[in-house]
Amino acid sequence: MTPEERRAFVRCHRTAIFGYNRASDGPAMSIVYYVIDADDTILVSTMRDRAKARAVARNPNVSMCVLDEQWPPTYLQVYCRAEVDTDEERTIDLMMAIAGVMAGKPLDDEALRPLVAQGAKKEGRLVLRLRPYATFETPPRHVHDESDVNPSLTHWTSTSLPWNAE
Repeated sequence: MTPEERRAFVRCHRTAIFGYNRASDGPAMSIVYYVIDADDTILVSTMRDRAKARAVARNPNVSMCVLDEQWPPTYLQVYCRAEVDTDEERTIDLMMAIAGVMAGKPLDDEALRPLVAQGAKKEGRLVLRLRPYATFETPPRHVHDESDVNPSLTHWTSTSLPWNAE
């Protein structure tokens, strides 16, 4: 994938598996909705007391496995450096945007923003700002029917690339 194709893949999808290192045990993963802003920063909403926020404060290196949501499944793994953003207005803006992503259309800001602001405060919401630095891709190979099982059905080594690499 080219840098433009990677950006388009992340922009055109809405769910990802957020991966982070736990303080003990193995890595943790959770499904999240996200939005991406103009400078390629991936924005995730979470609660201050959830493990994701604590993990980012401990170690800013996280990953997002962006899911296609269509069969056959494809994905793009994005490695990021994350930071916690506690600005209340940016948190509310993000929650409104993510609600629109979930609904499949922008929501009425005037009617819903006060409710979203109240929920953000009650839940102790904040923004995780993820700045991509690398991607990991595995070219998909799918079997749709018996004719796909042939000598051209091959797999090859996956690859890590810098986010902006050609």
